[in-house]
Amino acid sequence: MKKYSLIHFVPLLAVALLASCAGQGTSEGAESESSRKKNVRVEIVQMVPVDQISTFTASVEADQVNNIAPATGGRIRAIFVDVGSTVRRGQAVATMDDARFAQQGTQVATLRRDFERYEELFAVGGISRQQLDQARTQLEVAESAMKNLGENTTLVSPISGVVTARNYDPGDVAMQLPILTIENINPVKVMVNVSESFYSRVVKDMPVEVTVDALREETFQGKVSLIYPTIDPVSHTFTVEITVPNSQQRLRPGMFARVKMNFGTFDRPLLSDKAVLKQVGSNDRYVFMEKDGKAFYTVVELGVRINDKYEILSGLKEGSRVIVEGNNGLIDGTEVEVVQ
Repeated sequence: MKKYSLIHFVPLLAVALLASCAGQGTSEGAESESSRKKNVRVEIVQMVPVDQISTFTASVEADQVNNIAPATGGRIRAIFVDVGSTVRRGQAVATMDDARFAQQGTQVATLRRDFERYEELFAVGGISRQQLDQARTQLEVAESAMKNLGENTTLVSPISGVVTARNYDPGDVAMQLPILTIENINPVKVMVNVSESFYSRVVKDMPVEVTVDALREETFQGKVSLIYPTIDPVSHTFTVEITVPNSQQRLRPGMFARVKMNFGTFDRPLLSDKAVLKQVGSNDRYVFMEKDGKAFYTVVELGVRINDKYEILSGLKEGSRVIVEGNNGLIDGTEVEVVQ
């Protein structure tokens, strides 16, 4: 009888012990799960007005460039200016050998006397109208040739500007290179290649801001003067020409420039930079949004940076709860505890 009672008692004791252990494990598991929740701080996304400013690299060019050279090669008699000289429009800058010009002058004088004599003969009926017309034509051709030789004997600048190159000295024979190069640098042109996504937003006379690395403390105001009608199929950019006043000639051709264009003001989500993370192995940016106690991975597109915040172009909307602290090491769907 005793042995029978013990046999029945032992299983009952084991069941009681198992039940007790199971109850204790459940309580500890609940506490462990609660302690695994990561404390985070969130920021509610707000819409704020943001200036849509984009910056592009550019180069400074002269407004006009003129190469001074005779129509045909010849020996240079004199050069009146040097590199850096300021010249006026119509100013003589060089002279060529004038032997051919002198010969042409003699021929014109002879033809003019002949034409005057033909007019007298025609008046008394000594020659026909056709002969008089032929004499007039010969004189006009010779005078035109003399004018052309004169323009190529005394060389004048067709623009006002600065001499930027001199390739010969007096006595040299002008060949392929121009004798002088003159550039007008007031105003200057700033040439910039703009992404095709802005093609419909760039308009003529649009004000822009120009800075150059050589003059870091100065800002120059310009405006769009020309928009090229084609887009480069390789770079997917189009060329924009900007005119910038340069009365003090601070800007010089060849300078590296940066152009700021303001495309208006739009309401955009603005978010602390601490919330934005970079995807390893790519250039993607992402944040974690908090909803119902869980963190959700969300890819975002960034715009401009304003102090310690980023403009968000896509991925978030007003009222979104974004984790700004405690976001490192999170994975999509992780349970979190929002703290103040």
